Amino acid sequence: MSERISLDELNGRDKAGFVAALGDIFEHAPWAAEYAFDRRPFATVSALHAAMMEALRVRGEAEQAAFVAAHPDLAGKAARAGAMTAASVSEQAGLGLDRLSEEEYARFEKLNAAYRARFGFPFVICVRRQTRDAILDAFERRLGNDRAGELAAALAEIGHITRLRLVERVEGPGLPAVAGRLSTHVLDTHAGRPAAGVGIALYEVGASGRALLCRTVTNADGRTDTPLIAGVPLRVGRYELEFGIGAYFATRGLDLPERPFLDTVPIRFGIAEPEGHYHVPLAVTPWSYSTYRGS
Repeated sequence: MSERISLDELNGRDKAGFVAALGDIFEHAPWAAEYAFDRRPFATVSALHAAMMEALRVRGEAEQAAFVAAHPDLAGKAARAGAMTAASVSEQAGLGLDRLSEEEYARFEKLNAAYRARFGFPFVICVRRQTRDAILDAFERRLGNDRAGELAAALAEIGHITRLRLVERVEGPGLPAVAGRLSTHVLDTHAGRPAAGVGIALYEVGASGRALLCRTVTNADGRTDTPLIAGVPLRVGRYELEFGIGAYFATRGLDLPERPFLDTVPIRFGIAEPEGHYHVPLAVTPWSYSTYRGS
């Protein structure tokens, strides 16, 4: 990733310097930066991104489709051959799309071929906002769109992709929202106080199983010292929180059976808003628990 540059410095650069800093934000499209240069100065990073998106939206449908067509397939032959931009390589690798099994590659290749045959350009989605299962679900769902609707969907996803890239490249006021947050809070309603020392494990749940994302322990306030996920988009998908409730109540000296009624408490939930705040609290006694989406 290139070194971050301030918005003030960008506003003061000549055209060559401006385009050199931002020319790769949009895939193979330095003209988006050239268009934005003529609309300086920008008061916010969000305004800069809006101007670069405008460069795309003012083009005709044929030019937009040609721009989308310059993007790589997901987990396609270009990815395996290394023939992609550095940003695309990093984004696909972040989801493990460069490490699929032959069977998984074959599934992506089949979907890529069907999609290109129907629309004439590759399937585009912001992989940093999705789990692998969510991408495959979206792939199959969007195959049912008409071409105009799918072109609009691709441009919207490019908006998400480039917004994330721009925030990593430019610092300044008015940054667009690109990150979500997942947090929890455990309340011991038997004692009427926060539950400290509860072990927590967070998993991503997919068709092929569960992947451990983190382990942590609640502090004296019944919360974790840092959010379970923060500073990045929450990937759309299914998740599970496991709370070590049996071990927690065992430390309280209560008169409980040798085999406690509650041991590990699992809460499985879905995330649909990558930039949202998901707070998943647990109110618990040795015999019951409840949860909800809090704030």
